[in-house]
Formats: sequence, structure tokens, C-alpha cells
Amino acid sequence: MIQKNPVMRICISCRKTYDRKNLLKITRDHTQGIMFHEGMGRSAYICKSKNCYSDSKIKKKLQKALKTFLKPEFIEIFEKEITSYNDYPNKGI
Repeated sequence: MIQKNPVMRICISCRKTYDRKNLLKITRDHTQGIMFHEGMGRSAYICKSKNCYSDSKIKKKLQKALKTFLKPEFIEIFEKEITSYNDYPNKGI
């Protein structure tokens, strides 16, 4: 049986490599806007570490990764999504 390798992605804040399943995916779709955990288009990934999602420059890093301006409403939704996101640190490679 063929064994699949995990899909690895880089956290935009700490720049460590993680399995894609253990990261929060934020996607900018050209028709539907910005979505969490789904969608196709330009994506950015953030790990579960509190240092990463509470970084003071996370808004700027997301804007650069998604190549778009983030409205204040998105930041409020992002903070709510993060609070529901469990806080168990991953082990990077």
C-alpha cells in the first residue's frame, strides 16, 4: 500500500513548518472574500501557538500573505475564531 506524506505548510508568524491539518487556514477567494478552514485561492496558515496568533504584527503579516487590505470587521471575527481555536502548541520541523 502506498503511504502518503503529510502536506506541510509554513506558519506566517513563526516561519516553522507544520502538517497542514494542525494549522488555521485563512483563504482569500476572489468571489467569496476571506474564509477560515476552507476555500481555494490565496491562503495563509497560522499555527496553534499563542505567540503566533497574538503577535502584534499578525494583521500586517496576514495582509501581506493574502495580498489584500483587512477590514476591522475581519480582525474581530479573526479574534473570535482564535478564541475557539484550541491552544496546544505544535512541534515544528
